[in-house]
Amino acid sequence: MLRPLALTDMGAAAQVHRTAFDQAMPSLVGLHTPDQDHWFYRERVFPICRVWGHFDGDELSGIIAFRDDWIEQLYIRPAAQGRGIGTELLDIAKGTSEQLELWTFQRNARARRFYEARGFTLAEETDGTRNEEKEPDARYVWTRTSR
Repeated sequence: MLRPLALTDMGAAAQVHRTAFDQAMPSLVGLHTPDQDHWFYRERVFPICRVWGHFDGDELSGIIAFRDDWIEQLYIRPAAQGRGIGTELLDIAKGTSEQLELWTFQRNARARRFYEARGFTLAEETDGTRNEEKEPDARYVWTRTSR
């Protein structure tokens, strides 16, 4: 089931983020505490983004947070990956925009393949000096094609 998330879902959203992030980027495990993750979602994500989630029963299995023409967060629990949840969430954001942009880490090959397979093209790569993790990153852009 897909639905917009409320602030009461913030803890579960932060948990999905942390679980998926740590699995994708094990060299960055421990970068933030659970309290910092909760603060980030409460103060930075929910106030400015539309946040949607995918539920398997009562469990939140994936999230997307987007605003304007940007995807800020897209995370799927590792056990739920490969089942189309990321595509469903991404399609919600695509339905609201003519163009979307996002950042992912260059070393996150699985994420890069996922976005490229869904019509995103590489627009820029950086050395990571502008991100908190100091990890080389890549900016992707998707543009709606004429129907």
